Amino acid sequence: MSADSGFYSIIDYTVDGPATQQELVDAFAEIQERWVRFYPGYRSARFLVSLDGTRVYNIVHWESEADFRHFEATSDTEGRMAAIAKALEGLSGTAEPRMSGAPRYRLAREVGPGPRRTEA
Repeated sequence: MSADSGFYSIIDYTVDGPATQQELVDAFAEIQERWVRFYPGYRSARFLVSLDGTRVYNIVHWESEADFRHFEATSDTEGRMAAIAKALEGLSGTAEPRMSGAPRYRLAREVGPGPRRTEA
């Protein structure tokens, strides 16, 4: 595995079922495309949905914390937040944010594929 230190914003929502999961993923993907993905250092946005239909995670990957901070300082936060509010209002079901504090992380460690480790 690479020594990718990257920077992440992990957004966590509780939803009321699979249909709302998909609506939220579609809405947040549109927000990434319209408001975020063209900023320097943006790598990707991944959307994970729980198999029981109750959670959505949006993991936004940046090249560095500096790139993320630049995005925060120069992007249209007010417009993006309005787009998020509109997207949430347009869902057929309910979605509630589950983050506590700023959802910002750096990669501490990653274990990739390889041979089985045996005890010495």
